[in-house]
Amino acid sequence: MSDRYASYKRLKFDWPQERILRITMENPGRLNAADAVMHGELTRVWRDIDEDPDVSVAILRGAGEAFSAGGDLDLVKDMTENFETLARVWKEARDLVYNVINCSKPVVSAMQGPAVGAGLVCGLLADISIAGRNARIIDGHTRLGVAAGDHAAIVWPLLCGMAKAKYYLLLCEAVSGEEAERIGLVSLCVDDDKVHEKSLEVAEKLARGAPSAIRWTKYALNNWLRMAGPTFDTSLALEFMGFTGPDAREGLASLREKRRPAFNPDSPL
Repeated sequence: MSDRYASYKRLKFDWPQERILRITMENPGRLNAADAVMHGELTRVWRDIDEDPDVSVAILRGAGEAFSAGGDLDLVKDMTENFETLARVWKEARDLVYNVINCSKPVVSAMQGPAVGAGLVCGLLADISIAGRNARIIDGHTRLGVAAGDHAAIVWPLLCGMAKAKYYLLLCEAVSGEEAERIGLVSLCVDDDKVHEKSLEVAEKLARGAPSAIRWTKYALNNWLRMAGPTFDTSLALEFMGFTGPDAREGLASLREKRRPAFNPDSPL
């Protein structure tokens, strides 16, 4: 394994085939939730892959039967109380999206089980996204009491249309892998036990293709996402402003206490 990946703690790496780097998100006992360490690693790994001459294709998956269960609640709590943490995670969240978009190598995601938070950012921004039929894709921002920032505004309307994007993002409804394929949110849906096999099959085809043609096609297509950059920047700013307010505190408390949130309907907004 190249020394460039030796410092990673939450991301594990292997080479299932020559020139195919497989990244596994691993946070044992927490369904691969993105804590502070993983969040930072998911931000920078795409720059390392972009600069690695040995990588033609990257696959992203989760350890075990989950893709990623979303943001770590301890990190969220720290964000509501500590400006330095809030500012650091905002920068990481911004860079995470743009680093995936600007990575020249094609990325394949293999999503099964829960797919939420920073892991979902990478899963849906991947060039080829593959979901198991029973995957549960959830953007849970408004349930937490903050705007749907992350990746949602930059890619959901483009993938599945504004009507579906508003429905799922405003209500935080779960999307199964099967439904995600039907509405165009993911590239492919396969049986749960075929997700990793299919991701490797797709990666092998990409690795055998013409590198410049594939990378330049990706670059050109991703200009659709770059054009949505101002929309994304606004959504992310509003999300992180929300972490300083009462809705985020109530949303976090309700998740910790496993109860329905009691948001104030008389908000001045």
